[in-house]
Amino acid sequence: MQTDPIADMLTRIRNAVAKAEASVDVPASKFKLALGRLLVAEGYLKSIEAVDIEGKPYLRVGLKYGHKRSPVIHSIKRVSTPGRRAYAKAEHVPVVRGGLGLAVISTSRGLLADREARRNNVGGEIVCEVW
Repeated sequence: MQTDPIADMLTRIRNAVAKAEASVDVPASKFKLALGRLLVAEGYLKSIEAVDIEGKPYLRVGLKYGHKRSPVIHSIKRVSTPGRRAYAKAEHVPVVRGGLGLAVISTSRGLLADREARRNNVGGEIVCEVW
C-alpha cells in the first residue's frame, strides 16, 4: 500500500527521465490522469493514455525530450505531502524559476497551472513543481 500515490507517480517520471525512457507506466487514478493532462497541455509530457496491464488500469505517460535527447523535465518534485500539506492563497501562488517553471495547484476549479490560478484569482493546494 502506498501512502502517497502522487509522489510515486512523480518519482516514476523522474526515474524514467533519468534513464531516457520513451514512456513509463503508473497505476491509474482520476487525479493522476488530470495531472498528466495538465503536464501534456503545458508541454512537459508528450502524451498520457489509459491502458490495461494484466487486468489492472494504468496510465502510460509518454516522456518528452528536446534537442540531442535532452529531457524537457529537469526537475519534478512534490510540494504538498500527506504529512505536511502546502496551501497558497490566490495572491501568494508561487512563481517557479522566475516563471520558467510550473506549479500545479489543486483548486476548487480543478488542477490549474500557477499562471492560470493567478489569472482566475484562486488559491489551493500546491501539488508539485516542474521545471
